[in-house]
Amino acid sequence: AGFKGLIDIVKMKSIVWDGDEKDSEYHEEDIPADYLDKAKEYRAELLDLVASEDEQLMEKFLLNDDLSEEDLRMGLRKGTLAFSFVPILCGSAFKNKGVQQMLDAVVDYMPCPIDIPAATGTNIKGDENITRDSNEKGPFAALAFKIVADPFGRLTYFRVYSGTITKGDEVYNSVKEKRERVGRLLLMHANQREDIEFAMAGDIVAGLGFKDVTTGDTLCDRENPIILERMIFPEPVIHVAIEPKTKNDQDKLGKALKSLSDEDPTFRVRTDIETGQTVISGMGELHLEILVDRMQREFAVDATVGKPQVAYRETITKKIENIEYRHIKQTGGSGQFAVVKVTIEPSGPGGGYQFEDEITGGRIPREYIQPVNQGIQSALDNGVLAGYPTVDVKVSLMDGQYHDVDSSEMAFKIAGQMVFRKAAQLAKPVLLEPIMAVEV
Repeated sequence: AGFKGLIDIVKMKSIVWDGDEKDSEYHEEDIPADYLDKAKEYRAELLDLVASEDEQLMEKFLLNDDLSEEDLRMGLRKGTLAFSFVPILCGSAFKNKGVQQMLDAVVDYMPCPIDIPAATGTNIKGDENITRDSNEKGPFAALAFKIVADPFGRLTYFRVYSGTITKGDEVYNSVKEKRERVGRLLLMHANQREDIEFAMAGDIVAGLGFKDVTTGDTLCDRENPIILERMIFPEPVIHVAIEPKTKNDQDKLGKALKSLSDEDPTFRVRTDIETGQTVISGMGELHLEILVDRMQREFAVDATVGKPQVAYRETITKKIENIEYRHIKQTGGSGQFAVVKVTIEPSGPGGGYQFEDEITGGRIPREYIQPVNQGIQSALDNGVLAGYPTVDVKVSLMDGQYHDVDSSEMAFKIAGQMVFRKAAQLAKPVLLEPIMAVEV
């Protein structure tokens, strides 16, 4: 209510807005006398800090007891790039005040592509590190960081780290190992867009025409493949059941959920195998409320939403060795035969699911090892304690038996599923509440 403006101690000017409305204009004027001494005090502290970042600036400061606005900005930029300090700006996005100055500061002080180290990644196998310099003449490499469902097509936002991409080019999705073609390249300005012919290292653009690209995928030159550092998304912490109100909403709900989950990697959709309900998961009640509201506004879907449920997980706390399961069925024709023996143990917090093949001497043929792994992974989706997903478990396949006629991939997949459930019940399963790793 009493807000009038800001004082810029770099320019030594006050910035005053004409009104309290979001679209009110602003102008610069001299600092009011009441605030001048305080502004000079803070500027002196700023000059001392910035001058210490550069010998030439220090000499100028000692000679003149001041620095020009240009020198001050240069010193601020140098210190910011070196992580010596962080510029602080005042403002309110809600009131649209100070936002313009913040954007100017991004241009003035933040690093441009040539200021940062080369982008790092790995080869397709993940066993060799690769770097890409920010050079438009190098091999093309870009990271898709955002997907937007647009009325005119699926927009893929990506940052070009190396090389150049031209409209109509074929690129390689090294994560999914698929070829993609970009139909249009767009320079985005909020909701406005501008068609461009090409983009080069350092550019952030959007592309139309990509079919299977998701957030975190790397787009690159097929002859020089690289997988850039992947994005790691937190697991959902809350979920709700959702049902369409009418049959007409059924198809629309499916399309809406697919579109929203493509846009937001922290939004998950699954079907509860016991109840048949569609369950949506997210990072909190507000997150899910916003997405449900978008379904109604953007996709015209009327849906009934259940009460929020905490997204618990299950894990085991005890190592259990050599648990055997025998899957044998004879029905007159070709039967089913698979015997597996496993050891399960905790892999530790954040260890995830791990599978070790300890089979020797051909006790289980190689073609049946992966079906056992797949069966175990399907069992992880519904824990033995309360039906929540099981995490942080290591399973070692120790031994087994097969039959030349009756064994099949399906038989070993079922055996893998059942032996894990049998072992997990003995391994002292416990419930886990959601936890979050926070870096400040």
